[in-house]
Amino acid sequence: MKLVVRVLMSPVFPAFIFLVFLAVAWTLRAGLIQQDTHQIQTNLSNEARALTNNLEREFMVHVDAIGRMARRMHADPDTTEDLWRNDARNYLKDFGVYQAIEWVDQNYIIRWLEPLTDNQDVIGYNVAFNNQRRQALEQAATSGQYDLSGIIDLRQGGKGMVIYYPVGEGAENNGFIAGVFRMEVLTEQLLTNRILGQFQIEILHRGQAGYLLNASADVDASFSHSVAVNLPTLNWQLTLRPTRAWVENQRSNWPTMILVSLLLMGLLTSLTTLLVQLILKRNQALLRTRRELEREIDQRVAVQVDLERLESTDTLTGLANRRFFMEDLAHTLSIADRQMRQVAMVMIDLDRFQMLNDTLGHQFGDELLIKVSERLNGLSTESILVAYSGGDEFMICQQQMEDIDDVIHLLGQIKQCFAVPFDVQGQAHSITATMGVAVYPQSGHDADTLLRNADVALYRAKEQGRNTYQFYTEGMQEREVMRLELDKDLHHALANDEFVLYYQPQLNLDTGEINSVEALIRWQHPRRGLLPPIEFIPLAEESGRITEIGRWVVLAACRQLARWKGTPCDHLRIAVNLSGRELDDVTLVDHVRDALTSENVDPGKLELELTEEIFIQNIEHNRNQLSQLHQLGTHLAIDDFGVGYSSLGYLRDFPVDMLKIDRSFITDVTVRHDDAVITRAVINLAHNLGIQVVAEGVETEDQLNFLKAHRCNLAQGYLISRPIPVKDLEQAVAEGTLFTGQNVGSEL
Repeated sequence: MKLVVRVLMSPVFPAFIFLVFLAVAWTLRAGLIQQDTHQIQTNLSNEARALTNNLEREFMVHVDAIGRMARRMHADPDTTEDLWRNDARNYLKDFGVYQAIEWVDQNYIIRWLEPLTDNQDVIGYNVAFNNQRRQALEQAATSGQYDLSGIIDLRQGGKGMVIYYPVGEGAENNGFIAGVFRMEVLTEQLLTNRILGQFQIEILHRGQAGYLLNASADVDASFSHSVAVNLPTLNWQLTLRPTRAWVENQRSNWPTMILVSLLLMGLLTSLTTLLVQLILKRNQALLRTRRELEREIDQRVAVQVDLERLESTDTLTGLANRRFFMEDLAHTLSIADRQMRQVAMVMIDLDRFQMLNDTLGHQFGDELLIKVSERLNGLSTESILVAYSGGDEFMICQQQMEDIDDVIHLLGQIKQCFAVPFDVQGQAHSITATMGVAVYPQSGHDADTLLRNADVALYRAKEQGRNTYQFYTEGMQEREVMRLELDKDLHHALANDEFVLYYQPQLNLDTGEINSVEALIRWQHPRRGLLPPIEFIPLAEESGRITEIGRWVVLAACRQLARWKGTPCDHLRIAVNLSGRELDDVTLVDHVRDALTSENVDPGKLELELTEEIFIQNIEHNRNQLSQLHQLGTHLAIDDFGVGYSSLGYLRDFPVDMLKIDRSFITDVTVRHDDAVITRAVINLAHNLGIQVVAEGVETEDQLNFLKAHRCNLAQGYLISRPIPVKDLEQAVAEGTLFTGQNVGSEL
């Protein structure tokens, strides 16, 4: 006890107490100073985050503004330079932050710029000045998303950055709208005076020093905070360093009252920590919401891309559709005009596709179109676009060609696509194609004209026999207009009863009598006069009206046979021609039966002629049709025999009564040994099968004598008679001025 008292009473105790309080006070002060330092760092972090958020928000305002200008230009591709400049000046005035606004074309060349003052040297500059920038711009053009250049040395001088917003995306891209900022102007616009006065700000781009603001500030090197800027394609990091004045202003005076300061600092720290926790939780929630929103936006963008792809693609073939092809062609021609290049357009039409489609069904036709599309698509390159126009037509654009040999080479590649038969529904089918070619600028200066002229050339190629190609030349358009007018008139010809039948007699070489005639249609056109079949039958086949015309011919022939009853022409048989489309018609037999019945005509007086080619196509269907026609009692004849086909097996399977030897064999039958051999062989073959033979195109007595000598049954040609109107035929028969055994060779 005494010892304790001595100690408490010791002169050194006050000092000891002082030292104890001093130690405690110093410890508490040190703790407060440490806490104060932590609080300063927290405040600096908050300032940096707020600054970054404001920078992101304000920067997106400018991105959206540039985007709106790009979308307006995409919506109106014909925007003039004056209108664009007026729009750009409004942006410069309203926002006050742009160094310049530019339009950059698809080749990354600056074409338009506002303002021109102090910026003239920028016109024509290639903004894709390195591979990194080119790749970024190509990706932006493809995706439709904007691109930020990062901090670069501006062409106009100084540091800056550029926003590139694509005008349309993918194949529809028409360059970029670019907003150019100087860094000093941008930072003064986006940052407040308080921030610029109290902090030194360093912008790091991709980890490298990019730009330093308030470089001369008296900073406290013991404090700094870095924050990443969350903007697509912009890899920025902001580092804030406070000034000494800001740090001193953050310091607390509480150490003078250690205990009170400690309590207040504890309370303040608790409240600050709680507040920081709340802020961090809120920021995390906002970040999660933002990421979810971005995912939804990405999904919507992906859906939109899919929809746009579907709009530009044919669903059956997978090729580009007609709308996309024409838009791309127009774009290609605009580029070709500037670069003074040629462009070729090829129209492709599948030969006899409609007949196969009608005969074998639409499922067969669709599968065949898919097979053809797959082969043609193999020709696609960066400069060749293949598209499906519809029906049985395809379109190909050769975007870059040096001379006509390039097009000839492409046509050869197209023909190779059809060289191998197509396997459709387990069977091989040989398909050919006819092509029409129009070349820019010789054959047209816009997409529609080029398409129209390629179609004209295609029609001319069809007239030449199909499985060939034709280039558009001057004068074709006039012929095409006449053809279209004739096709329109053909629509009314049946209703107006403008068709008539002419008759070409067939001489019986055994008796010297005329027992049969071939009915040949003519069109008594109200303005163009009498037109031969070659002028309108191809049009009728192409438009599908050939079936109606064929029915008219059968009915007209039956009516004529009915009118001849009890007249000198009562003994005549009439031969009419059937087309392939008519034979494909399942109601053909019913129509012929109805025509014979309604006119009360002997079926043996009616002869139906089909070309050898038609006989061979779709054998099973044709055998059934022809058997039913033969059962009616009509005669069946094969026209143009010996042209194009060497198989004679169908003569055994089909109920054929007559063979007509094609005129190509008769023309030189007396001077060419091979034609004579073929003609004799056909006559002997037919007779051995019990089939009669008619020789077509007989024009000389030597030909007629040859046919007589080799027991040909009938002869038909200009030596016997040209096709004549019914009145002339009836008069000649009544007067007996037609052929007898002695006057063979006379001509009406």
